Amino acid sequence: MSRSKRLTDAQRMEIVREAADGVPTSVLAERFGVTPRAVQYTVKSDAERQRDTAVPVLAVSVKVTSDEMAAFDAVLASAGIETRSEGLRRLMQAAGGTFVADAQLAAEMVRYRASLNEVGNGVAQIAKQMQKANRAGQGTGAEFSELRLAQMRGLARFILDSADEIDLLMRRRRDVMQLDATAALREFAHAAE
Repeated sequence: MSRSKRLTDAQRMEIVREAADGVPTSVLAERFGVTPRAVQYTVKSDAERQRDTAVPVLAVSVKVTSDEMAAFDAVLASAGIETRSEGLRRLMQAAGGTFVADAQLAAEMVRYRASLNEVGNGVAQIAKQMQKANRAGQGTGAEFSELRLAQMRGLARFILDSADEIDLLMRRRRDVMQLDATAALREFAHAAE
């Protein structure tokens, strides 16, 4: 085995391809008449070349609704981006500042959770009082008094209002993320020009 043998470009490509298929380094070194270190260097150099030249080597697949795809295509068109793959690539590159945890949203959700816990405790107390009334043998009037009816109506109103507030909060957050993503796409579109 000659340590000074130089590999041709075709041999390097074959080594990279076969190494990716799982052929051991020692087998490749023997077949091409080089050291195992030369094979490792060839594979490493090719990986660095692909990374440095931004050669796409991974594929992303996602299923979306036709409405989501139409909205994405509209955003791409408004940003001057011609292909979906380029749009996704740019979004991924900008994702560091766009898709971050939202402290405000988390704080709002903690507040809603606490409120819903209070409501749950209130419902449990109402149920407990109704059960006591049933055990004591009181009539149906005691089971569901005007006060209990008002409490249940208040509970229903609170739950419906909470659901509306959560929906509004999520819509606002989605709109902000959409604006951030659109801005990121436009920024990359202008940088490419």
